[in-house]
Amino acid sequence: MANSKNQGRMAQDMKRELIGIIGQMKDPRLAEGLLTVTRLDVTPDLDVAKVHISVMGRKDGPEGAVAALNKASGHVRTEISRRMHIRKAPRFVFVVDEGAAYAAHINELLRELNVSGSDDTREPETED
Repeated sequence: MANSKNQGRMAQDMKRELIGIIGQMKDPRLAEGLLTVTRLDVTPDLDVAKVHISVMGRKDGPEGAVAALNKASGHVRTEISRRMHIRKAPRFVFVVDEGAAYAAHINELLRELNVSGSDDTREPETED
């Protein structure tokens, strides 16, 4: 039990440091759009860390930013081990998090249902 607690704390600390490192990177593919680290999953043996990235406001989608981060994963690994003072830093694998896009899609569907069903759900008006 204590091991999972420490692992969760390390993942949160690693996520915080990762956000700082990504903010300092000067790759132009990372500069445009709003990049957010939504989740970081670390294996118990600290071998692999899967980082879920959400990118909003890009014309070509999040693939360019994720490719740039995967290319710089060695630099990120070195910086994490230096900042957190850990001997073994995990390999970082950056993937696209579709959660925000899915939520926007669901909201749009609900809005369409509300608009098409708005005439049926309104109560009849009566004058008193």
